[in-house]
Amino acid sequence: MLRQDSDNLSFSWQGGEPTLMGLPFFQVAIEYEMTFGRGQTVSNALQTNGIALDRSWAAFLARYRFLVGLSLDGPEHIHDHYRLNLAGKGTWRTVHERAQMLLDAGVSVNSLVVVTDYSVRYPKEIYSYLKELGLVYMQFIPCYERDPSTNGLPAAYSVPPDAYGEFLCAVFDEWLKDFEDGKPTTSVRFFESLVAIQSGLPPNDCTLLSECGTYLVVEHNGDIYSCDFYVTPDWKLGNVNDNLLVTIFSGERQREFGRIKALLPDECLSCKWLSLCQGGCPKDRAKVSYFCPAFRRFFKYSDSAFKRLVNLGN
Repeated sequence: MLRQDSDNLSFSWQGGEPTLMGLPFFQVAIEYEMTFGRGQTVSNALQTNGIALDRSWAAFLARYRFLVGLSLDGPEHIHDHYRLNLAGKGTWRTVHERAQMLLDAGVSVNSLVVVTDYSVRYPKEIYSYLKELGLVYMQFIPCYERDPSTNGLPAAYSVPPDAYGEFLCAVFDEWLKDFEDGKPTTSVRFFESLVAIQSGLPPNDCTLLSECGTYLVVEHNGDIYSCDFYVTPDWKLGNVNDNLLVTIFSGERQREFGRIKALLPDECLSCKWLSLCQGGCPKDRAKVSYFCPAFRRFFKYSDSAFKRLVNLGN
């Protein structure tokens, strides 16, 4: 990747659980970036459950300015509802302590909160917990998976769309309460992306873009795919041992993948909120997005507030 003709490069390390590679692996990766980089600005992000982190990890991540996305779903009863170790014990206390350790070391940490059928009931409790812990950069990820044993119906732990819409409304109210002098004191990625869209700027949430294909996935064996939700034979684009990433990224196959998102049914094309959601992530679609009811509920609820925020910024 360092051979690419680009001034800015970004590595996002995720898995599985990337820390299972061990700290020495990442130390070597940084050495390679520093040795073979050609004056580029190189950034690194790490998505982790936090279990394997220790003070050596924290010092390393702080020194090389990694952005860490930490999977922490909320306070103990929420996080431990699904996140258990092999012994069937909850992992909350460990992850909570790792979050404090990272923050104390000066690591930039975002909380990655998976919203499930259980956690969706506690929007205010989750938001308050994260804020009090010091995780003021929040990303809420709605859980939706199909259950093959029921012919593709939503898995039992998937968040119901109507409930997720109410969850977003409740978190939005908490986010607005924390504004000071017209500016947010916490960051919720989804909300900030919507502010960007309504200000004429691109969102940083790829699910809200009009086309996909803004990054590539490289697997452990060098195979390249269009998206981490489409690591399938249909969307294998090549291998880093045989192809330059810049060639793959700008190639017709990746552009084809990107255009698929814009193939929307009439129900979406005629919707007043299309410019905001762009039909949602293709992985969540049957015909329309599974989360369409949630988006409609939230956009209607928040529309006037977002317009005020955009006007304040102009």
